[in-house]
Amino acid sequence: MLEISLGLWQDRPAAEALDTARLAGEHGFGALWIGEMATYDAFALAVAAGPLLPAATRLVLGPFAVAVRDPMMIAMGAASVAALTGRPVSVALGTSSPVVVEQWHGRSRAGSAQALDDSARAVRTLLGGGRVGGYRLRLPPVDGEVVVAAFGPRAVRTAARHADRMVLNLLDPPTAGELADRLASAAAADGLPRPRVAAWAPAAIGTDLAAAYEQLRRGVVGYLAAPGYADMFARAGFADVVAFARTGPHPRELLAAVPDELVAAIGVVGDAGAAAKRIAEYQANGVDDVVLVPASTDADPAGAATLAAAAALR
Repeated sequence: MLEISLGLWQDRPAAEALDTARLAGEHGFGALWIGEMATYDAFALAVAAGPLLPAATRLVLGPFAVAVRDPMMIAMGAASVAALTGRPVSVALGTSSPVVVEQWHGRSRAGSAQALDDSARAVRTLLGGGRVGGYRLRLPPVDGEVVVAAFGPRAVRTAARHADRMVLNLLDPPTAGELADRLASAAAADGLPRPRVAAWAPAAIGTDLAAAYEQLRRGVVGYLAAPGYADMFARAGFADVVAFARTGPHPRELLAAVPDELVAAIGVVGDAGAAAKRIAEYQANGVDDVVLVPASTDADPAGAATLAAAAALR
């Protein structure tokens, strides 16, 4: 299944995210993922996007950093969006990055793996109308999924135990397949069915690829030296870029060292044929749902051309 996530690109006007949401609805994609970066609160953006979408379009909110938002806040926000928009709402949870948690919010990421497990369990209970810590939703229970963003082994185990779906970010198809296999093994160990696997992939299909590559390259710079991601990029043939990233260069210098081919390794980029081939590769590696994050440039505002091309691939 193909789904769409808002890119929330920092080099584009913030309100353009609503244009992308409207286009995703017009093309009939069944789910729209709404996260948050440095502009809109995800719950507020979801309420604004709701009227632009068909009634059956599901909203997937997050991932929310479990060190920043507690389960009650997340459940209350999801229930508010569901009640105000009249549509199914799913919630994604994750541990986020040191930049977001520690620098932006001034919180500690210590014990984040356990916090993810605790939050997933509590949020599932709250969304179903149960009580946690003396709180129960005053709004109706939420018709939606609990999604866990995972990469490390403890997060994968949390997804196996408590999630309806596990979501992966910026991974090539072989690495996504390895994590899908780990999820299946973890679920089997607990006698549970394997949750569905979703994979986010930056996308530019049938548009000006030069401008799109420039935007998407900026989006991967922060991952090149990160644990796990660095190994993946090295295996994919970019060990020299990873080694340079580990020296701590200025972000501008690191950006200049990132080739377009590195973005293509973890994205859905090119003409319709190349995009269809890459989507099939993810699916062949155990990914159930490919979530496209359309690039948005002056040549393709709001990712309109990418969304139209993606709609034709379903």
